[in-house]
Amino acid sequence: MTIDIVRAAVPSRRLEVVVTSLSSDAHTWNLVYLQLLLEELGCRVTNLGGCTPDETIVRECVARRPDLVVIGSLNGHGCQDGIRLIGAIRTCPALVTTPVVIGGKLDVAGGGDGRTAARLLAAGFDAVFSDARGLTPFRAYVRTLAVGAGAPIGAR
Repeated sequence: MTIDIVRAAVPSRRLEVVVTSLSSDAHTWNLVYLQLLLEELGCRVTNLGGCTPDETIVRECVARRPDLVVIGSLNGHGCQDGIRLIGAIRTCPALVTTPVVIGGKLDVAGGGDGRTAARLLAAGFDAVFSDARGLTPFRAYVRTLAVGAGAPIGAR
């Protein structure tokens, strides 16, 4: 007796991701790195670059309807600017449920006490990634979203 297993065709879809910094952060190499990492994980990435005004981020996210928004910060103002930005994002009806994460150097004190992450989460971010924990938690988060969207998952 043979058993034929027929696999249903599961449409695979790449996650659409917007990568950006905050309006006060001119660093761009971290954004290029994030873009390459996300592309390695199978995502399609739009990189808005450094010093991106809040209004531009909101407008681009409304137009693109990404599966994820990734905010990178290196100048130490990630908490202050991030709280303002997430407020603008969450007040936009089209973006209320869009996953938005932030990571990098989020304050000038190093954020090691957990208060910065707690403030950002309370303000409306879905996840906060600190430099101290490396990229493993971020990769795991993206893979979780990709599985939920039926997107291919990178091997790393």
